[in-house]
Amino acid sequence: MKDFHELYDLFLQHHENDEEAALASLPSAAGIKALRALPDDRYLSQMALCIFQAGFVWRVVINKWDGFELAFSHFKPTAVAHFSDDRIDELMQDTGIIRNRQKILAVRENAAFIYLQSQKTEGFGRWISDWPAEDTVGLWQELKKRGSRLGGNTGPRMLRLVGKDTFMLTEDVCRALLRHGLVSDLSPTSMGGQRKAEKAFLDLQQQSGWSLCMLSRMLAFTV
Repeated sequence: MKDFHELYDLFLQHHENDEEAALASLPSAAGIKALRALPDDRYLSQMALCIFQAGFVWRVVINKWDGFELAFSHFKPTAVAHFSDDRIDELMQDTGIIRNRQKILAVRENAAFIYLQSQKTEGFGRWISDWPAEDTVGLWQELKKRGSRLGGNTGPRMLRLVGKDTFMLTEDVCRALLRHGLVSDLSPTSMGGQRKAEKAFLDLQQQSGWSLCMLSRMLAFTV
């Protein structure tokens, strides 16, 4: 099993041993204050972005995003949660967005999820920021259970976009975990597999002092 220093050497080799360029390629996590300060509508916006990009050409969704912001009332949870079925039908005729009914409905459902959680914790960002760093998988599972279409890498990717520190089990990361002996086997869609990966990441974090998102991206570069 490779340790952090061996993995770091592989990471540098991928960047032709240019340490400055290598480190610049890594993401950073936002602090607690930044997560709490982010309005609820931006959490819903990023959820919607990840949902619509899943299984679709990301560039197309990005190019239409101004249309999404207008169509979904700038993602204000109180407004979107109360979209009527007639409003959903209207959105299905809106050429400014991707007209996928199930994904549109998921945005409405997630608006309700964010609104209700925000009422309990004085802001959705407070709930996200207060979630224990050592229980990343627990947060993934909560998003999947209480939200809509936030399973797989969609929920983790949303967390990455808003700045919540998280690793991601992409194909490259899973390959790296196995190839370098950090896990003996891995089923990334199962709770057991996710917990095995989480333990490996927490071990690397203890060795390095790095954030989970930095370690995740570093691992992806090692394969």
